[in-house]
Amino acid sequence: MKTDVEMLEKTPLKILMADDDDDDKLLTKDALAESRVLNELYFVSNGVELLDYLKGTGEYADREKYPYPSIVLLDLNMPKMDGREALASIKADEKLRSIPVVILTTSKAEEDMIKGYNLGAASYITKPVTFDALVELMTTVGKYWVEFVELPQHR
Repeated sequence: MKTDVEMLEKTPLKILMADDDDDDKLLTKDALAESRVLNELYFVSNGVELLDYLKGTGEYADREKYPYPSIVLLDLNMPKMDGREALASIKADEKLRSIPVVILTTSKAEEDMIKGYNLGAASYITKPVTFDALVELMTTVGKYWVEFVELPQHR
């Protein structure tokens, strides 16, 4: 376990959340703040925006404003391009495939879980129903990705 000093020296986890539900975005933002995990949180609302953000194109071209993420939290059910299609595109792209993608969805369907892992998801997590459970989840996810996993600083 890292000390508080080591945690302060660690680069904040840059989390990009792809989700079209504004309530889920707000709850996740609040849960991450409550979890006290060192992070920066950015949002997109669909798979098309997600790919634009990751590639640094269109409105997401400014990497100071839209930094390259450490991980992606991905909802499966979104308009324009759903999470499954976006995940397939990310993992098919040589420049993007090393980004850890954590599926965070309401779907408990076994077929969605299997397809997510087959497409290259790092994890599959079902969204909790209470705020306290979401805080606990974000604390655990954040600690895992900040304290235990080694991620490249910049791609």
